[in-house]
Amino acid sequence: MGAEAKLKEMGLTLPEQSKPVANYVAAVRVGNLLFVAGHGPYNDGTIKTVGKLGRDLTIDEGYQVARNVAMNSLASIRIALGSLDKVKRFVKLLGMVNCTEDFKEQPKVINGCSDLLVELFGDEGKHARSAVGMQALPFGIPVEIEMIVEVE
Repeated sequence: MGAEAKLKEMGLTLPEQSKPVANYVAAVRVGNLLFVAGHGPYNDGTIKTVGKLGRDLTIDEGYQVARNVAMNSLASIRIALGSLDKVKRFVKLLGMVNCTEDFKEQPKVINGCSDLLVELFGDEGKHARSAVGMQALPFGIPVEIEMIVEVE
């Protein structure tokens, strides 16, 4: 089953692609690689969640934000490729977590994205990954994720 069919089977609908907030594009294709810009929890043109993990948000709330960010990234991937079925595999994620200095659970937060990719794409959704803490992210968002994707 392809990713588009799996998305429907899971009852998920991708959001509208967010507009870049500065002078860049959402995704750039170079050969068989798609470089996906950092995405955050923007839906319907608004920021859905702000705050720091370890102060304002729990790990579970951060996990859900990362899942939302994955959906936003997938929307940009679909627009760039025409279909999620053109994804061969996810190569690398960089997950950035806006958190307090003593917060140490960044990987558990970014699992929200990683778990969704594996649910949708199976083994092709498994990827290399970094999950890092940040002192701040744009507009106070709690999670930003960028991706490198191998495509047909």
